Amino acid sequence: MARYTGPMTKKSRRLGVDLVGGDAAYERRPYPPGQHGRARIKESEYRTQLQEKQKARFTYGVLEKQFHNYYTEASRRPGKTGDNLLQLLECRLDNVVYRAGFARTRRHARQLVTHGHFRVNGKKVDIPSFQVTQHDVIDVREKSLEMTPFIVARETHGERVVPAWMEALPNRMRILIHQTPVRQQIDVPVQEQLIVEFYSKK
Repeated sequence: MARYTGPMTKKSRRLGVDLVGGDAAYERRPYPPGQHGRARIKESEYRTQLQEKQKARFTYGVLEKQFHNYYTEASRRPGKTGDNLLQLLECRLDNVVYRAGFARTRRHARQLVTHGHFRVNGKKVDIPSFQVTQHDVIDVREKSLEMTPFIVARETHGERVVPAWMEALPNRMRILIHQTPVRQQIDVPVQEQLIVEFYSKK
């Protein structure tokens, strides 16, 4: 399955959640697109569960097969499967770059990572799905520091709220991972238990 690269506002309206963050177009029309977008749709249990899965998948920009692999890994770990799933998604390198305020959106962060602009613990990493862990240090590569996206990130960093489980140092373009995030620290509008129920029936 190809990665979705279409208009995110339209996808946000269909799923009923701002997938980008600060999407003014979605805020103006937060109902599904189309002629009957404002009509109330009777939702089945399956549809509700599927919609929650799609919310999480499109929020983090993950393909269906990869998302299922995350669920499988989450179910193997001790603790709540739903919490584990969101933790795995939140610890993706592209998401960390976005959360730290070094990219405008997760899609933008994915591009920056893929183009090789970051090092993790001194080693170049260009895999967006790379899992960061406690005590990791993520740096923008020295030769990339004066690129426009990173200049903008330094100048506008005060506008972003960085999660407590990490620390962003915009003057050095560095991210410190202080801990693995717990559910209360993951600010995504997703009911993860519905995702667990969706997969448990398969």
